[in-house]
Parts: sequence; C-alpha cells; structure tokens
Amino acid sequence: MIGSLAVLSSIVLASCSDSEAKEVVVATNTTTIDKQEIVTKPISQLHPEFDLSVSGELEPAEQVSLYAKVNGFVKKINVDIGDEVKKGQLLAVLEAPEMDQRLVSDRSSEQKLHSDFLYAQQNLERLKEAAKTEGAVAAIELDRAESAMNSAKSAYESSQAQTGHSAQMQKYLHVVAPFNGIITERNVSEGALVGPGSGQPIFRVADEENLKLKIALPEKHAGSVHDDMEVSFTVNSQPGKKFDAKLSRSSKLINSQNRAMILEFDVENTEHSLNGGEYAQVQLKLKRKTPTFFVSPKSILNTQSGLFVLTKNQSEIQRVPVKEGVRLDTLTEIFGNLKEGDLIVQSPTEQMK
Repeated sequence: MIGSLAVLSSIVLASCSDSEAKEVVVATNTTTIDKQEIVTKPISQLHPEFDLSVSGELEPAEQVSLYAKVNGFVKKINVDIGDEVKKGQLLAVLEAPEMDQRLVSDRSSEQKLHSDFLYAQQNLERLKEAAKTEGAVAAIELDRAESAMNSAKSAYESSQAQTGHSAQMQKYLHVVAPFNGIITERNVSEGALVGPGSGQPIFRVADEENLKLKIALPEKHAGSVHDDMEVSFTVNSQPGKKFDAKLSRSSKLINSQNRAMILEFDVENTEHSLNGGEYAQVQLKLKRKTPTFFVSPKSILNTQSGLFVLTKNQSEIQRVPVKEGVRLDTLTEIFGNLKEGDLIVQSPTEQMK
C-alpha cells in the first residue's frame, strides 16, 4: 500500500548580498514504498552571492635582479639597501681597463680606414674625370679604382660597427635603475669582481609603490570570476585595518599543479603602508554566472564510490552522482545530471532502492 502526505516546509538561505535572509518555500512529500517512509523535497535552483575567504600574497608590481653584463671590477657603489631610486639613476660604476684600450684601438682603426676610403674615393673621381679624354685612362684602371674604393668603403663601415659595439659595451660598465623603486638587496662591495657568470646579482630592485595581490582561486569557484570583481583584505602587520582592490588580470586557465586560477589585483601603495612579500587574508564576494541547484546537506549520500543524491519519480528511486560546490548556512550546492523539479530524497541511505 502506497500512501502520501504533503506538508509545507521552508528553507532559509543566508545570502551575502542580502541584508535579510531569503525564505524559499518548497513542498515536502512523505511517501511509503515497500514499508520505507521516504521524505522528498523539490530541488532548489538559486542564484546567491556568497563570501569566500582565501590566502593571498602581496608582491611588487615590478622587481628585478641586476647583474653585470660585462666582466669588471666594482669601482663605485652609489646606493645601498633601502634607498629609493629613480629610473635611469646610476647605481654603480664598473671598470675594465682592457675594454677602454679596445675602444681606443677601434676608434684609431676607424679613423685610418676612413682616410683610406676617402683616398680611394678621390682617386676614382680623378680617373673618371681623366677618362673623359679618349684614350687617357684604360677601362681596366677604372675598374680597379672602383673595386679599391668599394673595398675601402666596406672596411670603413665594418670598423664603424666594431667601434659602435665597443662603445656599447663601455656603457655596460654603468649599472642603472630600470624603473622607480627601492633597493632591496646589495650583494657586492667596491673592488669586487663581477660579470655575467656571477652567482648573485649586484642589486635587487623592487617597485614598492605599486603592488599586486595574487591569489589562487580554487577550481570550483573559477566560474564565478567577473571583470569588475572587488575584494577586501587584511595583513598581519596592521590587524583590524581593511584594504580594497579590484581585479586587474587573471590567468584564464586552471593551473594543473594546484587546480586553481591565478587572480591578480593591483594595489596602490604610495604611502608605503603595505610591504611587498606580506601574506594577506582576502575576502571575495562571488556569484555564479547562472543559477545552480542546492539541496540540504542531509540529502547527499556519501559512499565509498562517491557522492550521490537520490531522486524519486513516482515509485522509482534513482541514484545520481554529484559533486559539491559551495556551502551556505542550510544548503549545499551540487552539480550533476539533475533538472528543475526533481524530487530529492531527504536523509537517504544506501539501502534505499
């Protein structure tokens, strides 16, 4: 004998975007099947905003290690750790006597080859002028003069390139700041030998006035990211004080290592109230792009083979595999092969069939 009794019950959903709790009224059905009393409720399809707390890290918007591009000795150091620097500011001067000698030699060679080129050019012009008189200059002499001029020109242009290269290498003896920032490391002293093969940088520079808050958002929340997302965060160095930031960029992809999407929020720090490298506790307000299904946590059957909910269609009960989403006060978000209007068995057991 199958009997049924319909009563009304209410589920209170606490949504972070509402100042008051919303009440969703659903029908509760009690059915007796094979002497088993089965209580069902229609599945709830909701679109709430919810809070999520994650850990993040504040990093300088720009930071770089400065190495010597050429081998040389540190002649002078103009800054130290903690000093503020401006873009293009001279931080250190290196010296390499052999490079100075090479530049002098290259310039001398360039001047000689320039003179040779001018002589060959003038000689060709004289022969061309003389050749205007028939029989005065043999054609082969003109060819030789033109070939000599072209060779001298090529040699001169090659020497110009070599001199330019030596001059550029000379500029590498000056270590300058690539952007406005603070010296966070100074690893050498005057007189030290440095070069491209050095194991540690001369300086490390970071932009402390512009920070970025980086968080790893778990995969199950990636669908809730939107362009105008705003967050608030706190840091241990200033307990009780909240800071705000707006989403600047995201990785768009899920990292295969930690199954998370990387989000970055630009943070202005012109007053230097925050420190790069600090950990932050970040509060996000998330909302799915479309409504999703919610059930009572007691409706989810946890077995060795996974999570399930039981649906009832007339006298037939089906087991549907699901995955959990977010948890609100009295409801849990689920994903599975479900549709609006499905009747979900409350407090299911593995014996129910």
